[in-house]
Amino acid sequence: MKLGVNIDHIATVRQARRTFEPEPVSAAVLAELAGADGIVVHLREDRRHIQDRDLSLLKEVVTTKLNLEMGLSEEIIRIALSVKPHQVTLVPERRQELTTEGGLDLTKERKRVEEAIKLFKKNKIVVSLFIDPNREQLQIAKLVGADMVELHTGEYANVVDPEDRRICLHKLAESAVTARNMRLQVSAGHGLTYNNVQPITKIMEIEELNIGHSIIARSVLVGIERAVREMKEILLRK
Repeated sequence: MKLGVNIDHIATVRQARRTFEPEPVSAAVLAELAGADGIVVHLREDRRHIQDRDLSLLKEVVTTKLNLEMGLSEEIIRIALSVKPHQVTLVPERRQELTTEGGLDLTKERKRVEEAIKLFKKNKIVVSLFIDPNREQLQIAKLVGADMVELHTGEYANVVDPEDRRICLHKLAESAVTARNMRLQVSAGHGLTYNNVQPITKIMEIEELNIGHSIIARSVLVGIERAVREMKEILLRK
């Protein structure tokens, strides 16, 4: 299973002091050297962590895959079309939230998402949609032309009761199978940690996991290379 490492919170530390360090590009290089299969960043409208300069530099430096998470604002779409990352992942975005809360509601955003997908595909950029594990959302994702879906694992990550977690895991597995049957590529992410990720790795239809906070938090203590290697080892464990 592939690992996409979200380095947003490297930039969060930098922006806390509005200084020049730590440098997200350096973190991306080290993560790739440690085995990351892709680098993920979210360019938010409020620029709370990743900045425009970061995105441009990362496009030049990343040798695996640069996955840009983004909302549907016209400004961010223009930037994405200019930089041309390898992949964009469309996510919901609210300024008040601490982090992304839930998946895109494609029943409400269908027209805007479909229009954005046409622009990206015209520019040969792979498009993924961050959605909840829900059959209706998957069906719309296919109809609007997405190449890939990223299943939101937040509900699974947040539950405490073992039976509730089993139900969430089943829902994710069922959605992954449904997506693959629709010929959509499947990734997953949100709230995954060293302690809860292994059951997700058993879902064969999921090709990639995108993980940020847990890896960056671990890297504060042991360094980003070791933190990435440790997560990668769990993903590859039989």
